[in-house]
Amino acid sequence: MSWSRVGRVVLGFALGGALATAWGSTSSSADAYKRTLRPLLFRLEPEHAHDLALWALSHGLVAWWCRASSQLERSAHAATCAEQEVRRALQSTCWGKTFASPFGLAAGFDKDGVAVDALFDLGFGFVEVGSVTPRPQSGNPRPRLFRLEPDEAIINRMGFNSAGCEAVRAHLKRLRDRSHEAGQVATARNSVANTTPTQTMPGKKHLGINIGKNRETSEDDALSDYIQVLRTLGAFADYLVVNVSSPNTPGLRLLQRKERLRDLVRQLKRERDDLGPQWQRLPLLVKVAPDLSDEEIRDIAEIVVSEGVDGIVVTNTTVQRPVTLQSPVNLVQQEGGLSGTPLRDLSTYVLGRFYRYTLGKVPLIGVGGIFSGADAYAKIRAGASLVQLYTALMYEGPCLVPRLERELVQCLQRDGYRNIVEAIGADHR
Repeated sequence: MSWSRVGRVVLGFALGGALATAWGSTSSSADAYKRTLRPLLFRLEPEHAHDLALWALSHGLVAWWCRASSQLERSAHAATCAEQEVRRALQSTCWGKTFASPFGLAAGFDKDGVAVDALFDLGFGFVEVGSVTPRPQSGNPRPRLFRLEPDEAIINRMGFNSAGCEAVRAHLKRLRDRSHEAGQVATARNSVANTTPTQTMPGKKHLGINIGKNRETSEDDALSDYIQVLRTLGAFADYLVVNVSSPNTPGLRLLQRKERLRDLVRQLKRERDDLGPQWQRLPLLVKVAPDLSDEEIRDIAEIVVSEGVDGIVVTNTTVQRPVTLQSPVNLVQQEGGLSGTPLRDLSTYVLGRFYRYTLGKVPLIGVGGIFSGADAYAKIRAGASLVQLYTALMYEGPCLVPRLERELVQCLQRDGYRNIVEAIGADHR
């Protein structure tokens, strides 16, 4: 099925109208989404629904509703959770950057950076685009995205579909230019040529870029792919993530092996530093799989600490299929990475192991199965400085982040913490 431009406009306005009607009948944006919009989206093939959602975001059909609903819900909760109190409790600093919210959007939703500003309007403190490959590639054949609705989960085998780093660079340059024209971001030296890292988004909004290799590139030649994307897009990033853990690109996870990973991050750091003094302040992270042995976790942690890697994103999707899954067998047995609620406990466990083996010296971003503030709190207590989500956005709707923030603050207050920083790694103390 292909979506014509006219068809997208008509359907986009139809969905927006349905959403507005639902909002008029309930005080909960989550209820509005689940009662009206989600049933319509879930009638579509998952990738078509995703493409439509991304298109609607990029055309401003979602942000207005989220702003209105978040204002109303903040008013409804003002007595128990004032906005200023939420902001004080959730603001933190990582890599010398101030994050207004610990909640970020994981890579995979906006692979090509076409809706970044609209995604920030949903309340995220940071947004990670990608994975971006050097050359355009279509990824694996469709269908390649599957909903496991009874399990609040997704299986994907997208295969790094990407417009390529030059196309993404054009998208991000337009985004930065709009910010400059609006007077939101100060223009830095060489930013016209985009040769020096310069903040793309205004204020405390931070853009991460997740980088990968092309499918046909061998593991032995992978370094050149990562270097090409780093050189092309690094000037737009607040941090870079080296993806060595997607299960859908043949041979990619082999790059997590001890000596391969050591050589890869060492060479990438050298390449980054050789680009100039300002580039040395660009954080370089690695994203790891949940399907690691304890020995592999220990090896990766040792490399991260000894090589001066700036952080770890824990974790990517899993190739495991828990026996607790309730979805039909034909869906459960699909090849690809599993995300969502079934990944939550495994990813939190692996996160805790990384925190222990790095001695809490390296910032960790916790990803996997976050559907509530309590889920995020568990990852923070396990060692996460920041958290990301993706699958929950599809199940819970675009106004999810304000609810998660309120719930997280309630968890912090219950346990006597004034700020999330105090709770990081609490389970290890």
